[in-house]
Amino acid sequence: MAVTIRLRRMGTTKRPAYRVVVADSRSPRDGRFIEVLGHYSPLTEPPTVKIDRAKVEAWIKKGAQPSNTVRQLIKNAPEPKPLESK
Repeated sequence: MAVTIRLRRMGTTKRPAYRVVVADSRSPRDGRFIEVLGHYSPLTEPPTVKIDRAKVEAWIKKGAQPSNTVRQLIKNAPEPKPLESK
């Protein structure tokens, strides 16, 4: 089974929002998926990208291949902020 990390389109007409999911490469774009890894909203200013990097790394080690768009989102996504203890 070839597994890919790709975008799943959500939202309404002309108001897209995307989920970053792990899916079988043979399933349709908005069809079955294995796990949600994050989300991407291109309409906000600046675009919102939240991706669980630990899960992404775990799936890549298992052999999942990210799509070109997801690869760019992972590369350009901001690093998670460390929790501050008081």
